[in-house]
Amino acid sequence: MAERGEHPAAGAAYAYGFGAMPVDGGRTRFRLWAPDACQVRLELEGQVSMLMGTAADGFHELVCPCAPGTRYCFRIDDDLCVPDPASRRQDGDVHDQSIVVDPSAYAWQTRGWRGLPWSESVIYEIHAGLAGGFRGVLEKLAELKDLGITAVELMPVADFPGARNWGYDGVLPYAPDCAYGGPDDLRLLVDTAHGMGMQVFLDVVYNHFGPDGNYLGKYASGFFRDDVKTPWGPAIDFRKAQVRRFFAENALYWLEEYRMDGLRFDAVHAIRAEGWLPEMARFLRDRIGPDRHVHLILENDDNSAALLGQGFDAQWNDDAHHVLHHILTGETEGYYSDYAEDPTADLAKVLAEGFVYQGQASRWRGGARRGEPSGGLSPLAFVFFLQNHDQTGNRAMGERLAALCADRPGALRAAVALQLLAPHIPMLFMGEECGSRDPFLYFTSFRDEALAAAVRDGRRAEFAGFRAFSDPDERARIPDPNDVRTWEASRPGSLHCADPAAKAWRAYYRGLLRVRKQFLTPHLRGARSVGVRELGRLAVLAAWRLDNGSVLRLYCNLSQEEVLTPSDVSTNEVILFSSAKQADAAMRKGRLPAESTIATIESLASMPARPRRAR
Repeated sequence: MAERGEHPAAGAAYAYGFGAMPVDGGRTRFRLWAPDACQVRLELEGQVSMLMGTAADGFHELVCPCAPGTRYCFRIDDDLCVPDPASRRQDGDVHDQSIVVDPSAYAWQTRGWRGLPWSESVIYEIHAGLAGGFRGVLEKLAELKDLGITAVELMPVADFPGARNWGYDGVLPYAPDCAYGGPDDLRLLVDTAHGMGMQVFLDVVYNHFGPDGNYLGKYASGFFRDDVKTPWGPAIDFRKAQVRRFFAENALYWLEEYRMDGLRFDAVHAIRAEGWLPEMARFLRDRIGPDRHVHLILENDDNSAALLGQGFDAQWNDDAHHVLHHILTGETEGYYSDYAEDPTADLAKVLAEGFVYQGQASRWRGGARRGEPSGGLSPLAFVFFLQNHDQTGNRAMGERLAALCADRPGALRAAVALQLLAPHIPMLFMGEECGSRDPFLYFTSFRDEALAAAVRDGRRAEFAGFRAFSDPDERARIPDPNDVRTWEASRPGSLHCADPAAKAWRAYYRGLLRVRKQFLTPHLRGARSVGVRELGRLAVLAAWRLDNGSVLRLYCNLSQEEVLTPSDVSTNEVILFSSAKQADAAMRKGRLPAESTIATIESLASMPARPRRAR
């Protein structure tokens, strides 16, 4: 738990290069990078507009009397009035005025918080809007702590158009969206979590801007490249020093001014920036210093293992998700086709080495090679999930695993046990712990009808190559992202685990996480794989040596056939957990039942004398 005292980052304030920053004597410094503009005027509410001075490298700057809470905008060449691209708060939506914010005004209650080691992280990904805003997430913290969660990861909160969005259409990276609450509501959430001994991570998006509300191209066209496109529009030009600084400072801003414990960087494979990611990581770590535990997490479809040795703690492991999803559901379309040939070997590779694809050709990608060798990395370098916003929400109908595995609940229980007791960093997706079957769909609230229609039609067209949606009438059933009913359907009805089935799932997750905390977490920092055996089709035995010298073994059988266990494994094993009734008794007879996972550890003085069994 945190102590009451000084903030560990206390000291000289960082001089941010963008936006409105209060300075001394009731004045505010306004700074805008607008290299294409001949002149920029600052318009403050209730005052005559003021011409901003030109500074080096395309900046326009003005320091003037201005109190926090003042609304403002920038007028470009007496023509276009735009919000501040580094706005700290908006008066409404992305097209409206920005508001001056004093970052020192919030009275932090939990001070002296230095975070938790990465090895202690158990992550819960949550959409703040669906949870009831920042205050709604705050109200759920006690439940999550009791469950065994140590880190709440917020999907992106940067200001997006409208009131409903996943967050990946953000256009004002510094401004928490007012649909979720004000800046101090977000600070209160972080403050409260720290007081409870919990971390807060934030998902940030630096690979593109959303399609509505981004004015940068009007006065800073150099922010974007005209020779590279992303799936979401023009690529951001990280060759420009000003662009690199804009995003590096944004990352620092969330870590310093909101005291976030970590950041998850979205789709960095779409960032065309040679060397910028390691450069940014060094900048953040040099500024934050060694006294705080700050964690930097990648989403990287390229499986670039080298980045994990350059300032980043871990990567979301899509390979682990894909192979397990294929095993649980039998799905082989789309990228699941890359994991259908030998899923047992792929599962073994995930557990032993992290990535499946470490440079070999991908059929789904037309034979292109994907990935880098990852076998030398710690298991802690991989975030292990069975569901997340992408893998659920990018399905046409947003089905969750509890619905997809309705006829294989034992297999799902076994997969959850594998995930939560492997020495990788586990991550749950909101509602998963309650076995929610409510869909999580892609939703937006664009006001432009033409844009909303294009998003709806484009999303439906994405699924034309899938057998279930080859018929146009079937594609028309795919929910319209802009329809408010799509948003309403995506809120997990069992978010607080109220009904008996939800309570049973929650008890199962809680039991697993208690085992993890007691027997694994204290010894994970030096964990290393000591091999994986294939026991049969869809059945493996994975082993890791922990840093106290003990050996953790996970016997996992996701098939519908019983398999034999090896006879040459240590006889000093103690069973920590079994996902199915009587599975531990069967294992003592050399058998691993169908659809079961059993966790064991070599007998040590600190280990219990009798096995634990799942309820």
